[in-house]
Amino acid sequence: MSVSEFLTNLVVPLNLSITLVLLALVLAIIRWRKTAALLATIGLAWAVFWSLPTSSLWAGGLLEQRYPHQAADALPSVQAIVVLGGNTANGRQNWFESYDRKTAILRTDTAAQLYAAGRAPLVIVSGAALDGGVSEARVMAASLERDGVPSAAIVQEDHSLTTHQNAVYTARLLRQRNIQHFLLVTSALHMPRAMASFQKQGFSPIPAPSPAQIVVPEKPDFSFWLPDWRALEASRSIVKEYLGLLVYWTRGWA
Repeated sequence: MSVSEFLTNLVVPLNLSITLVLLALVLAIIRWRKTAALLATIGLAWAVFWSLPTSSLWAGGLLEQRYPHQAADALPSVQAIVVLGGNTANGRQNWFESYDRKTAILRTDTAAQLYAAGRAPLVIVSGAALDGGVSEARVMAASLERDGVPSAAIVQEDHSLTTHQNAVYTARLLRQRNIQHFLLVTSALHMPRAMASFQKQGFSPIPAPSPAQIVVPEKPDFSFWLPDWRALEASRSIVKEYLGLLVYWTRGWA
């Protein structure tokens, strides 16, 4: 694991909270009790804050609503559809509800709907093999074919491991094909960083995110203020996305 990956995982709310509490225990043992109490309080408060649904709805909603989801027929016809690799909550319709395969919407589902609506004649899928096995691009291509997109209409970019690389390597393919106007497909949460990355490459993509997932569920017993394990799970992706935006802006990638 690289240093950047370690730090990224460390700032995940649950991981950071556990780390602070463990550090507090060590400090308590060596009799730094005031500092230990402060760290333990911060750690527990951080976990409680992100376990509240209202925190995820606020922080995640700010990102998801930056580029709202639109129906396929509401988007313009362009030269291509670009789909980025990655999986957010398994395409779960709502982060505060259990996974239901029947209602799940993956990024490839969104792209297939756009293709079926005649929004573009070409679909470019971008993503390498994160675990050394089959690339995300190949997996997405297979999914698109199952959804009715012909293989001849699919181009695979299978070298990128990050959103920055998605933009850099896909930009080469776009320029080779003289493509300037395209729809960009990714999760609603990830769209702000994806848009910024492609804009940095000199393109002006049209955002076509999958439907928002951090929304109030239609459950009569749902509470904004009661700690919820799924809300704490959701915080992992939300915090990583904000950290990703910060790192990309700092490094000049967005």
